[in-house]
Amino acid sequence: MAKSTAKRTRKFEKNHLKDVIEQRKAGAKIKQRQQVKAKRQARNAKDAEFLHGAEDGEQKKDTGSAKEDAFGKMTVDDFFQGGFEVPEKPAKKSKKSASEKLGKRKRSEPEEEEEDDDSSDASIEEAPVLSDSENDSDADETGMSKGAMEALAEKDPEFYKYLKENDPEALDFDDDADLAEVDELSGSDEEEKPKKKRKKTKKAVAEDEEASEGEDELQDLAEVTKAMVAKWSKAMKEQHSLRAMRQVVLAFRAAAHVNEDEGKVYKYTISSPEVYHDLLVVTLKQVPEVLNHHLPVKESAHGKVRVPTDSKKFKTLTPLLKSHTSSVHHLLTALSDAPTLKLTLSAITPMLPYLLSFKKVLKNIVKTVVDVWSDASSTEATRITAFLVIRRLTVIGDPGIREAVLKTVYQGLIKGSRNTTIHTIQGINLMKNSAAELWGIDESVGYTTGFTFIRQLAIHLRNSITNNQKESYKTVYNWQYVHSLDFWSCVLAEHCSPIKEAESGKESQLRPLIYPTVQVTLGAMRLIPTSTYFPLRFHMIRSLLRLSRATGTYIPLASSLLEVLNSAEMKKPPKPSTLKSLDFNSNYKAQKSYLRTRVYQDGVGEQVAELLSEFFVLWSTSIAFPELALPVIVMMKRWLKDANNKTSGNKNNKINSAFLLLIQKLEASSRFIEERRAKVDFAPNDRAGVDGFLKGFEWEKTPLGAFVVGQRKQREEKAKMLEEGRREEDRKRQEDREKEKAMDGSGSESDEEMEDVEEDEDSEAGFEDDE
Repeated sequence: MAKSTAKRTRKFEKNHLKDVIEQRKAGAKIKQRQQVKAKRQARNAKDAEFLHGAEDGEQKKDTGSAKEDAFGKMTVDDFFQGGFEVPEKPAKKSKKSASEKLGKRKRSEPEEEEEDDDSSDASIEEAPVLSDSENDSDADETGMSKGAMEALAEKDPEFYKYLKENDPEALDFDDDADLAEVDELSGSDEEEKPKKKRKKTKKAVAEDEEASEGEDELQDLAEVTKAMVAKWSKAMKEQHSLRAMRQVVLAFRAAAHVNEDEGKVYKYTISSPEVYHDLLVVTLKQVPEVLNHHLPVKESAHGKVRVPTDSKKFKTLTPLLKSHTSSVHHLLTALSDAPTLKLTLSAITPMLPYLLSFKKVLKNIVKTVVDVWSDASSTEATRITAFLVIRRLTVIGDPGIREAVLKTVYQGLIKGSRNTTIHTIQGINLMKNSAAELWGIDESVGYTTGFTFIRQLAIHLRNSITNNQKESYKTVYNWQYVHSLDFWSCVLAEHCSPIKEAESGKESQLRPLIYPTVQVTLGAMRLIPTSTYFPLRFHMIRSLLRLSRATGTYIPLASSLLEVLNSAEMKKPPKPSTLKSLDFNSNYKAQKSYLRTRVYQDGVGEQVAELLSEFFVLWSTSIAFPELALPVIVMMKRWLKDANNKTSGNKNNKINSAFLLLIQKLEASSRFIEERRAKVDFAPNDRAGVDGFLKGFEWEKTPLGAFVVGQRKQREEKAKMLEEGRREEDRKRQEDREKEKAMDGSGSESDEEMEDVEEDEDSEAGFEDDE
């Protein structure tokens, strides 16, 4: 409670008491300066009186002791700064000792940390080193900036006149004083300037920047040229110059905000496309190299990284780092060119170890990168590059960062799967397969996040079942829910397989999530058991088949498929139709025009036969296969008998022949297992013997396995032909669109495309009571 009160107090002071606080600070600084000056004059007068009043012999002795005292109060840096001449009297200190530095930093740290909690992801205008308008005087001597002094001259001209007459040094400002700490670290001898100690809190810097905006910034505007970029690049490459890096970061900030009318003035301007490109390449490639030279990243064999965050260099370079990251983040949100976007994403990866302590900055970066990764309009190479950034952060981050990354990735996956068409299905599968890898990097964090999201899916399903409203089912029957369940089957299939567990030497922590995932999926597929949503049922069965195949978990799926086979859609004679075949991969529901048609009936029959064969082939080497297949064989024979009934049957020879062939393969595999089961010498209660039955035997060599292998090859060839046809159709559409645009200058869509859009909108409209 006290912390929040203090925060409100600071906000009130900033908004309403700014002028009063500035005047008080100015008066306190001037008063402190006058006191120090008076003490210094008194001490000098006393020393002069002592030196002139003593005898000649005593003068030499006292002079020697004064020299020793002068050296005793000097630091090593002060000694080498002034050369090797012995000072005649104690010199004014231009730098404080290391202990004084640490003492002052220690006193100012709490205020800086509190400010960082509120605005750790602030833009470059809040960074003390990178401010263009920060033309302050020596903070330790006056504590006033140039802008603050100008404001003082306007508000209190009499005091300003007095200050000008009695203390003119207080009005002398060094425009490049804000480079002091960076210059000390860079070691560049290109320009030697008087070193002044500058140390300000973020709050003071922000106030000074606000006061010095306007005319001072307009005077600093400079056009970036190729020669300037080449000079900076050479200094960064050969000398690892921090001064050059600072200039590059300032110019890059202007490049990231180019052509934006936000009322902000930057130190540099860029008008040439060639200069813009050169600056972008130099910044994105060489800034991480310079940072790594001055702050090397140490990485352990387990992927943990260590950056010297307690060093003076890191604290000095923190504003540069935040500013560069802010510019890169802004650039990512504005880029549309795929190669440039890929280059920018690649430049983020080496910066991640330095950003681990800035959680809010990382949060914005991760959200933007995930948006690129989940954007269907991005190229595949760009999306893979974005995923590599996410994966790198997950590897080197702590559990808190990992949890935040996983949650953001899941939200991006759900957002990117909202619109599923034949054109976007491949990109969605890429997202699911790549994101599944992240949940195995830290399985403890993966389990907690996975449990939370699967529980949310279960709550949505329960609410849809208990809620009697007409539209309640739509929270479950949509692409996002379908892809979510399919994604969790991908995660569990990848990390709970026996091979992965054998490599790690222990059972996966994600394995307990298999049961709730299966239960939610089975419940969702039976929520609306009508023929309209048969495609959704097939999608969910494929997800469970993947999970069962990878983990060795038995999931009863035959009953769900037999329910489809015994539905009215498959028993009654179909009506003729000229519709094209329904694409079950890119649809979760069938439009009303497809119901009770031969086209839809043929498609459903093919799906049921394929999924039944894929289900039974999982257990084709099991000792219990004959007992598992017998009830399904009996049910399919009964269905074929009803279908061949002359009075009320559905004489669809294509479907009937497919199921007849499947029955033959199931019976052949049952006989194959019975022949080998007759030769065993262990009882059914011998668990080890049962588990070892046909262990290592290739399932492809069973009668059903050989049949499934052939069917898969046929489907792959058919899918390849359809994909080639789709690409050719897209190419022709693009050419027609370009021709129309060239002829009349309008980019309107063709009537056929508009019909497709209306059809997609109709597919998302929801369930229609057709049965």
